[in-house]
Amino acid sequence: MPGPKLPHFQADLALPKRVDAVVIGGGIIGASTALELAERGHSVLLCEKGQIAGEQSSRNWGWVRISQRDPRELPLMAEAMKIWEGLEARTGHPTGYKRSGILYTAERGREEAKLETWAPHLAAMDLPGQMLRGDLLKQVMPGYQGKVISGFYTPQDGRAEPQLATHAIARAAQAAGAKVMTECAVRAVETEAGRVSSVITERGRVACSAVVVAGGAWSRLFLGNAGISLPQLKVLNSVLRTSAVQDGPETAIWSNDFSLRKRLDGGYTIANGTENIVDIVPDTLRLGLKFLPSYLQEWRSLQLRLTGSGRWREEAAQDRRWAPQQTTPFENTRLLDPAPSQKAIKQGWEAAQKAFPALQGADVVQSWGGMIDVTPDAVPVISQVNDLPGLFVSTGYSGHGFGIGPAAGRLTADLVTGDAPVVDPYEFRLSRFWKK
Repeated sequence: MPGPKLPHFQADLALPKRVDAVVIGGGIIGASTALELAERGHSVLLCEKGQIAGEQSSRNWGWVRISQRDPRELPLMAEAMKIWEGLEARTGHPTGYKRSGILYTAERGREEAKLETWAPHLAAMDLPGQMLRGDLLKQVMPGYQGKVISGFYTPQDGRAEPQLATHAIARAAQAAGAKVMTECAVRAVETEAGRVSSVITERGRVACSAVVVAGGAWSRLFLGNAGISLPQLKVLNSVLRTSAVQDGPETAIWSNDFSLRKRLDGGYTIANGTENIVDIVPDTLRLGLKFLPSYLQEWRSLQLRLTGSGRWREEAAQDRRWAPQQTTPFENTRLLDPAPSQKAIKQGWEAAQKAFPALQGADVVQSWGGMIDVTPDAVPVISQVNDLPGLFVSTGYSGHGFGIGPAAGRLTADLVTGDAPVVDPYEFRLSRFWKK
């Protein structure tokens, strides 16, 4: 089933002959990077092989959160929250953003203790966050019937509409002067005198001095053809949306069995809180040792799958090397549209209805799957490529990319332009996977 319905986007039609920077990938990271660059007066071409926000940028939960992130991401997410507050005014288009709070719940003492250990990270940044119990917990979980004993609540966190936000950003990038082309895959990066000089797209060559690879789940494949190794795998998450609901919670909630957040249309986006599927594909074996520590840590929420999806066969047959004149895997698969896990959908929906009886009168309007681009440490790569001046990578957001996207685009643009970075990019360097 295709992902959520996207608004119409009027792409540019004429390929420019030269720009300062080419951004590969029309998700929230690529669009945010293009907007930042264009607003600073740089000429930009954003190339998307399919449609703007066609993949994970429209298929995620829609959470804008600082809570429960890896501490390395916190400074960048703090900047993102500032950007979200003014994003509708900046772009002139709706994003669905609302500061509604997020609650991570605990049903047992050890889960509660784990949540409590996270609070000092926010305190160090002078951001609010607290454990809720009793009446305070009931206030943010109206009508709840379940086993939750407490929860960590971050009132400054919120939600936005994935189907709207990236389109708003991409339209603003156009208005600022960027060219945005859909159905236009980039096939290769060309070099001259040891640095980036141009890209070859399926529609022709574009001269440039910088290229940003923000291709989400496709980034590893593209970079591999350029001789750049990026350790990245795909993880399937399954999501459903409901019809409008009366008297449901305003706060986004995560629990062991489900997660939910209210939508702009009055319905809810709901997913199983913990189930993610990792299809065993050739890259799983190639990268097994690098991902082993994270798998051992997160094994309860990861399900390895060898058969049933056809992913092994598809990826084994996929070209890993190609010449600029050849049709690429990006043109063969314009939209990565995996089938959702019906087991995950059913379990998440049943658990959410049991916890919040107000949901029982709602219908499941749609369900979909999305491929999350995951790195071995679940922290993104926002980095220049040391071996190829002019090439930059912004990918591997590991399921955290939507909320942090606007600031990630700002940091990526800082690296491209040489401006003072909005936060220290050291923790996001590509070289961390290969050098001690």
